[in-house]
Amino acid sequence: MKALVLSGGSGTRLRPITHTSAKQLVPVGNKPVLFYGLEAIAEAGITEVGIVVGETAAEIERAVGDGSRFGLRVTYLRQEAPLGLAHGVLIAREFLGEDDFLLFLGDNFIVGGVSGVVSGFRADPCDARLLLTQVPDPSRFGVAELGPDGRIIGIEEKPRRPRSDLALVGVYLFGPAVHRAVRAIAPSARGELEISDAIQWLLDEGLDVRSTTITGYWKDTGDVDDMLEANRTVLEGLEHKVEGDVDADTEIIGRVRIAPGAIVKGSRIVGPAIIGADARIVGSYVGPFTSIADGVRLEDSEIEYSIVLDGSSIQGVRPIEASLVGRAVEVTPAARTRAAHRLVLGDYSRVRIS
Repeated sequence: MKALVLSGGSGTRLRPITHTSAKQLVPVGNKPVLFYGLEAIAEAGITEVGIVVGETAAEIERAVGDGSRFGLRVTYLRQEAPLGLAHGVLIAREFLGEDDFLLFLGDNFIVGGVSGVVSGFRADPCDARLLLTQVPDPSRFGVAELGPDGRIIGIEEKPRRPRSDLALVGVYLFGPAVHRAVRAIAPSARGELEISDAIQWLLDEGLDVRSTTITGYWKDTGDVDDMLEANRTVLEGLEHKVEGDVDADTEIIGRVRIAPGAIVKGSRIVGPAIIGADARIVGSYVGPFTSIADGVRLEDSEIEYSIVLDGSSIQGVRPIEASLVGRAVEVTPAARTRAAHRLVLGDYSRVRIS
């Protein structure tokens, strides 16, 4: 079995971060989202991986390399434009050959990995197996409709009136029949080849399409709120480990990881929180569910439930919360301006000004 990881999207919902960085490389818990997926693939016993890349190809190739750090052999497949998930399968035809494969979206985050579903597919193959999960807002996703016997009878992409609350998780298992499906379908109204249309084609052809409903944690880290929530989930499993230089005036509460080379002085760190290598935290408060990346400078500031990327500086600003701060950003207080009241009052007026 091979794996195909789709990492060619432009990440419009994460702008402005993704104007200068691939959305799959935005970190949660100080590690790129894409790396969690690659680690899960390796843990499932898959070694041959194709990564579909687009305009951020150079950045992803620099980060992942040949895949050996993950125990993988990586082949890069260039997609000229983000033309849909099924298009990613279409251009990977030569790489995939006639092998069964795992299709994994590079910006998806799944707690617990995919080893169980992969081993189940190997033991009992079918033409397609989909992962589903209940969501409160199914109109944002591909939605599966199940029949009375629990088998899939229909798939619809981002429906206005969803027929169920079961969304397609960004993990799919396919046999070679899907190659006929992606060649048979036409672009949707969005101009993309939808994987949901390819799955519907398999259903219409009477092929064997099955599903597994997961109850564990899954996030499509496509926007800031989802990134922060995924970061929270990662940090909930954090192990306490302090390797940096922490002075006696600093208070550390709960599970906090401080990387080698980090310096923390006169501060209060409340976990779960992670401080990256060579970061400098002085006279500041870092609250729960916060990831401070390598080389960040935080002075006389307060921050919680946030992600701060490499090399940024925050000085004299408090409080900051639920924020995603990009690389090499400088955040400082605005200059104070004189405030004055301008009054035009009639005779015998009474005015109270706080």
